[in-house]
Amino acid sequence: MENGKIVIIEDEADILEVIEYNLVREGYEVVTVMDGSEGLRRVKKEMPGLVLLDIMLPGLDGLEVCRKLKEDGATRNIPIIMVTAKEGESDIVLGLGLGADDYVTKPFSPKELTGRVRAVLRRGRLKDEPSPQERITCDGVTIDTRKHEIMIDEKPVVFTATEFRILHFLALNAGRVFTREQLLNHAVGESVVIVDRNIDVHIKSVRAKLGKRRNLIETIRGVGYRFEER
Repeated sequence: MENGKIVIIEDEADILEVIEYNLVREGYEVVTVMDGSEGLRRVKKEMPGLVLLDIMLPGLDGLEVCRKLKEDGATRNIPIIMVTAKEGESDIVLGLGLGADDYVTKPFSPKELTGRVRAVLRRGRLKDEPSPQERITCDGVTIDTRKHEIMIDEKPVVFTATEFRILHFLALNAGRVFTREQLLNHAVGESVVIVDRNIDVHIKSVRAKLGKRRNLIETIRGVGYRFEER
């Protein structure tokens, strides 16, 4: 498989063992690290296809590791899945805001984790595929699928791959309401366990990055979300 190397940065030995076992069984090459600082060094050395990153780590914590990886041009495009036991939504939103592509909360099933890994790797491969509509502009927000770029008031704003696909899908279908499950199936993939709260967190992060244009994404109470039709 193309760039099937995964670096796991996790300080709980039993969880690390379970993750490694299941990913190796799926055919991935796995590198394991139990310290944030060492994990950062190994990612830069190995240049994996994906990083599984715990938030609570000795040395550098996971959020700081994520920040440093996304600030470095050499590692910026490596997908990151945050693995966390924290229940606070703010930590998850912060991780997504720093550039993480997805997250899973402990405890999780091996099936859920491997599903998310496959989906994030697949999204990375789809970045360069042609889109039904390469450039969408609305109220100062421009979504360019050819460049995989979002501009707000002519200034680039960094969105994760998942956030980009959610925003592009909604804008491409402006005025149409989509359920959380429909959005997750489009932006994450049907193989992943559907969790309503997951899409809500991604939408919250997208709105935060849209700033004063946040109301372009409307909440339809009891149904889902839609992009405002103009």
